[in-house]
Amino acid sequence: MTDTAGVFARYPGSPGDEAVEPDGTLRAGYEPALRALDELGGVGLAAAVGEMARERRVRGVVVGSFVDGRLEERPLPLCPVPRVLPAADWEHLTRGVEQRTRALNAFLADVYRPAGRRRTDADREPEAVRAGVLPARVVTASPGHRPGAVGLAWPGQQRITVSGLDLLHGPDGWVALADDLRVPAGIGYAISNRESAAAALPGLYLGESAAGLADPHEAVDVLRAALVDAAPPGCEGPPQLGLLTDGRHNAAWFEHQLLAEAMGIPIVTPDTLWPTPTGGVAVQVDGRRLPVNVLYRRLDEAGLAAHLTPTGTPVDVLLGEAVRLGQLALANVPGNGVADDKVTYRYVPEMIRFYLGEEPVLSSVPTWVLADAADHAAVRDRLHELVVKPVDGYGGQGVVFGPLCSAAELAELEAVVAATPHRFIAQEPVDVTTVPTVVDGLVAPRHVDLRAFAVAGTSTRALPAPLTRVALTEGSLLVNSGRGGGSKDTWILPA
Repeated sequence: MTDTAGVFARYPGSPGDEAVEPDGTLRAGYEPALRALDELGGVGLAAAVGEMARERRVRGVVVGSFVDGRLEERPLPLCPVPRVLPAADWEHLTRGVEQRTRALNAFLADVYRPAGRRRTDADREPEAVRAGVLPARVVTASPGHRPGAVGLAWPGQQRITVSGLDLLHGPDGWVALADDLRVPAGIGYAISNRESAAAALPGLYLGESAAGLADPHEAVDVLRAALVDAAPPGCEGPPQLGLLTDGRHNAAWFEHQLLAEAMGIPIVTPDTLWPTPTGGVAVQVDGRRLPVNVLYRRLDEAGLAAHLTPTGTPVDVLLGEAVRLGQLALANVPGNGVADDKVTYRYVPEMIRFYLGEEPVLSSVPTWVLADAADHAAVRDRLHELVVKPVDGYGGQGVVFGPLCSAAELAELEAVVAATPHRFIAQEPVDVTTVPTVVDGLVAPRHVDLRAFAVAGTSTRALPAPLTRVALTEGSLLVNSGRGGGSKDTWILPA
């Protein structure tokens, strides 16, 4: 390892920084990339930031968030300093992400068994509940539980085709923070980050420092193969795939277009969906109706019910009938929210042991479910030390970091939690690592997380396209794009 110099000379390394040691030496995995960037100097780095911003504006690399009911789009900032993952770390993460996806698919198969459940059934509760792995209320009280979703998958179908897992790198290694099993976003942004960075920094990406890196574009073929595996058993010949979205009004519209084009499949919007004579569905493309066997669902469950097809039929009704007739498969299947809410998260390690007979590869954050009286009592006086999250929160909304609260904010939090404890969980904060990040022309440490993806078909595989998200405000832990976060290209080093 070598001392930092140039634009990184004044960078404040620390034990929690992934790139620079407290004494200023570079960690081995980062040395080639940082050395190459240092040769650009401050002016060169600033020029790279400007070039990436220009290129992304031209391509429309934007993210959206809803403010007062209206979609507001903004560019997704990209930092020229990559986040580096050593091969050993990626191998560990791959095993952990695949393991959690397999266990959560088993849990969903248990909750939504094809035969359904009636009150009079002796085994009316999921097997995991009867075995004491988790309380019944984790299923029955979950905001994401949809009893009607039983018939929205063909028997044996993986209800999670695409999973997203948010990970933190802390003092004791990698920690699983949250699972996203509904319509996880980010694969397309990971691909676009590589394209933008390589275009702005050809010397870095064509040089020796980038030799042998995993290519995020390889994720496209793996994703497409998993969607093909989701085709209903009665499908004859190669299945026709489509990407279902509500179009330009979707916050991830850029990604939908990128992935559909990369996989060579049509974009399907509610106004292009038609029933077929056999009970299936077709998408209208260039004046003709093309029967579709698998829809990669990027439209959330509320949108399925809210949108109408040209015949006046709600989208969820048309698709549900096609699935029940064996004409269509949805990926992901609706109803997966029961497996990725904040309460269920606490029990994933037990699920891994129960369904897979394995020990968890990834650690979980210590979590208290405040609907449980004992859990609530254990942390009632510790909210100033903990992170409090709403059970049904999404995209970082409603998350409160107790250590960052003022006295007034803390008093308000304690009152709300005391009045409605069932709405919240509490977690220990994690000392998240930092990575050198260009902010306002200077290189400074900023906190990052990692969103990794897996697909489940005939096998479960992690995708070589993880997305690094970075909090651009000093000291902030909010990396979500809708909360002002940015992103980085992620380098997976060769073994």
